[in-house]
Amino acid sequence: MVKLTAELVQQSLQYTNPCKDRELDLRGYKIPQIENMGATSDQFDCIDLSENDIRKLDGFPLLKRLKCLLLNNNRIVRISENLEQYIPSIESLILTGNQMQELGDLDPLTTLTNLKTLSLLQNPVTYKTHYRQYVAYKFPELRLLDFKKIKQKEREEANALFKSKKGKELQKEIAKKAKTFVPGGNLPDTAKTTVATPQEIFKIREAIKNASSLAEVERLTRMLQTGQIPGQKPAAVSNSQNGDKEHEDEEMDEAPNDH
Repeated sequence: MVKLTAELVQQSLQYTNPCKDRELDLRGYKIPQIENMGATSDQFDCIDLSENDIRKLDGFPLLKRLKCLLLNNNRIVRISENLEQYIPSIESLILTGNQMQELGDLDPLTTLTNLKTLSLLQNPVTYKTHYRQYVAYKFPELRLLDFKKIKQKEREEANALFKSKKGKELQKEIAKKAKTFVPGGNLPDTAKTTVATPQEIFKIREAIKNASSLAEVERLTRMLQTGQIPGQKPAAVSNSQNGDKEHEDEEMDEAPNDH
């Protein structure tokens, strides 16, 4: 386990990724918490904190430039309130392989009004009843959830459900569970073992970038999560940014496989 110090931030790999964004690589250090990020001097569009031991999404100074956060395979169970005061420009948040439990625990993210891509794959919360409907209702600007487009019909059905009498009761129950849930309680201590090289990260990002359809992006994402990609298991990540681009193209045509 390594403390996230200013020195570590300054000495870690920095590069321009295939999306032409400045990225900071803080993968695989087993960092327990986010801190000392002021050392970035707000010089990055994307920060990769995957494959660490972070349990709470907080600890940021004001980072106006930051658009993408990659947090695959941590142990996140809580999300801080008022994140919009510190990372207001976030468009892509990848939380694949964490331990988010309750639907109501996602509510702090609703203040991130620029959020377009959110991944909660391999989190217990994705098995909750009405999971996609709840997220579609609570995040009206979100385009991609778990690398699948939130279609207009899906959003309309979600709005109809949660604005109904039944839906209002559901929301009360969801809020109650979120308030009574003890973060980290009775959770498996899952091991996170994969550490990808920058070359592997670049390889999978290129594959996603050149994917011919949203379905292909999803397929590559699943391969990433199961370690079946070319090379080894790189970060199941930059689909965040590329997924956004895939989606923007898809919005122009309702065909599900339009790129």
